[in-house]
Amino acid sequence: MIELRVLTPDDWPLWREMRLAALADAPHAFGARLADWQGDGDREERWRDRLALPGSYNLVALVDGKPAGMAGGVPGELPDSAELISLWVAGEARGRGVADLLIRAVEEWAAGTAGAALLHLAVAEGNAVATALYVRNGFEDDGGPGGVMPDGRPERVMTKRLAAAPA
Repeated sequence: MIELRVLTPDDWPLWREMRLAALADAPHAFGARLADWQGDGDREERWRDRLALPGSYNLVALVDGKPAGMAGGVPGELPDSAELISLWVAGEARGRGVADLLIRAVEEWAAGTAGAALLHLAVAEGNAVATALYVRNGFEDDGGPGGVMPDGRPERVMTKRLAAAPA
């Protein structure tokens, strides 16, 4: 059974556990480095602040009661847009639809609560597995410039047009 749990700043220990696992498991997939969130960067107020970003939506997926994935949504830089961030699924939960459920939940939040017509994400060039996941979920390469990963690789920006939320 897969359950999605919306997080608040008080859930920072769970978010911390998942984020550190994600950065350790897939350092090539994130714009942040594990070292950035350890040592002096590993402070309760920093984790709480991350979950308290204005307008953000943060989820953890539980598979059979165990934390197994995470994703977030934040308001986009452009009007009527939102961004999917921090998507990761633990190895033992991959192939079970966890990522699809997390993406769908962020889409619903973006179209509803955030009032977005477009959902953007950035994926590292060469991350074929993640790119295939996003294409399967209706995202398209928008040709826009992305950021640069810590290892110097460029990011691709992908976008999905969202259905209008029911009034």
